[in-house]
Amino acid sequence: MLSAHNKIAIVTGGGSGIGLAIARKFTEHSITTIIIGRNAEKLQSAKEALGPLCITMPFDINNLQQIPSLAENIYDQFGAINILVNNAGINLKKEFTEVTDEEFERIIKTNLTAAFALSREVVKKMLIQNSGCIINISSMAAQYGLPKVIAYTASKSAIEGITKAMAVELSPKGIRVNCIAPGFIATDMSAKALNADPERKQKVLSRTPMGVLGETLDVAEAALFLASDAAKYITGVILPVDGGNSIGF
Repeated sequence: MLSAHNKIAIVTGGGSGIGLAIARKFTEHSITTIIIGRNAEKLQSAKEALGPLCITMPFDINNLQQIPSLAENIYDQFGAINILVNNAGINLKKEFTEVTDEEFERIIKTNLTAAFALSREVVKKMLIQNSGCIINISSMAAQYGLPKVIAYTASKSAIEGITKAMAVELSPKGIRVNCIAPGFIATDMSAKALNADPERKQKVLSRTPMGVLGETLDVAEAALFLASDAAKYITGVILPVDGGNSIGF
């Protein structure tokens, strides 16, 4: 399915959860995968699990000024950047009226501005190659209204918007841009949120036609497909991987 030889991928937030699952799937298919995150120990644990095709780069993507240097260093070291997965993200569960400007801006910076900045710098390298694939990670929060996650919702709605804008502008230049909108996936972050709120968990499951939480592997399989030559005529899509949650009642 994938012409993977010598392909270089970047996965932000690749040390855990969905990012780690995507990195694992990529390395299993012979893609050299650079995982980026703030926690060096998590990254090292991931590398030990995934093997030599996993490269760790501890980096805080909120450090916007250093993102151009990061992209330059990766390109210089590996000679190409073929795939970028903008997965890193943070959440904040709080009543709408209690969210401060600073909290709102912090979520936007991590989830949206950093993804934009890294994409911009990586695209400069992809244009040299006349090819590339970018996969943004959205959320059900962009598909319908969810209470108490206003900043997260804003960031993910914008991610879906820029996916379409990027696809229209970049696809004629050989760079495909797509987005995955995971439903409720069993991760440490979701478990913490849902297990502390049984009513919310029941609501999630009751409106998911398949009746279960997804697995990180489900998202990873979708990412592998979108990054592959099998998806060479697919760009600008928002792909829900959600057990039907976004169309559930």
